[in-house]
Amino acid sequence: MSRCKGPKVADIFSTYGPAYQEEHTLPVEHLQVMDAIVNCRTEALGGHLDECDKCGYQHPFYNSCRNRHCPTCGALAKERWLAARSQELLPVSYFHVVFTLPDDLNPIALVNSRVIYKILFQAASETLLTLGRDPKHLGGEIGVLAVLHTWGQNLLDHPHLHCIVPGGGLSPDGQTWLLPKKMSKDKDFFIHVNIISDLFKKKFLAYFKEAYRAGQLEFIDKTAHLAGKKAFQAFLDRLYNKKWVSYCKPPFGGPEEVLRYLARYTHRVAISNDRIVRAANGRVTFTWRDYKDSGKKKEMTLSAFEFIRRFLLHVLPKNFYKIRYYGIWSSRNRKGKLRKCQEILGYSPESDSEEIASMSWEDLLFDLTGIDARLCPKCKKGRLVTIEIIPKARAAPA
Repeated sequence: MSRCKGPKVADIFSTYGPAYQEEHTLPVEHLQVMDAIVNCRTEALGGHLDECDKCGYQHPFYNSCRNRHCPTCGALAKERWLAARSQELLPVSYFHVVFTLPDDLNPIALVNSRVIYKILFQAASETLLTLGRDPKHLGGEIGVLAVLHTWGQNLLDHPHLHCIVPGGGLSPDGQTWLLPKKMSKDKDFFIHVNIISDLFKKKFLAYFKEAYRAGQLEFIDKTAHLAGKKAFQAFLDRLYNKKWVSYCKPPFGGPEEVLRYLARYTHRVAISNDRIVRAANGRVTFTWRDYKDSGKKKEMTLSAFEFIRRFLLHVLPKNFYKIRYYGIWSSRNRKGKLRKCQEILGYSPESDSEEIASMSWEDLLFDLTGIDARLCPKCKKGRLVTIEIIPKARAAPA
């Protein structure tokens, strides 16, 4: 569904990837991602040959790689996911809470991504659920939808979680929808951000220390000295004494606004193709927003190798889920507690998620964009009909 006319990540990988791979020993996951992106929607992945039933025009459609790191894929999958989420929202205000790790942890996270990202999810979700159950704040069970992002606008490592939280929760007896007892002075959330940050830090570092003692962490290069107990404890002490940054953005107005937000954030990859301005002579230029300079839009130029290196920083471990659900939104509670909340609030979502889930990609594309993938692009009258399946790695007939 991408309409980008400029250079794409696939072009950069295709042009400079082989030389990059010769100079660097890459994990299998990185090689697979590069290969998938290069071959996405090409004859290498096969597809089908369509013919117009009016003028005889033939047009090949090649398969998508469906890799979650691919900037070209995911649009239709995102729409199906959003339709399912629309069934689970409530008619209340929502809050956006962001948990960010200190830069000190970035080198460790790069080497131990599965462990560190798991701890990040665990510490953040427990922080919100624990504070939500606290009678001083709410005294009920909230819901949390958490999305992992590992990048900043400059493509460097910046692990953080975006969390969506409803402004209220289900009472312990499961019969009442509870509203916050008080709001913080800045009205950003019903729990002051300092309380959130402090508890998150304590929980994260407790699990971090536990992972160290269990021998689950690997320390190499600049962090190799942290393998020693004294050095690790000193590092831990510095992290305890450091101020951790968690913040709350202004509340959403309701379910529709939440869905618009999720549409932008959930299936995002490190960089979209439309941000790439130029790719030539061994250099890549892309746009970025400098949030240290009032979010001004700027251009950044990197060597092609450095661009590839930064992109690959954000390849997630195999089978690692970047979107997770907790509390009333957890899979075990959706049919019980979540439906009870909707009943209490008198809310029946009017969603066609089941219909969307069963739609063909052509029908869904037309529904979303008005583009008729079956209309002949040549005569504009006939319909394209599949006449042949194109196997992988075989060029389409001329």
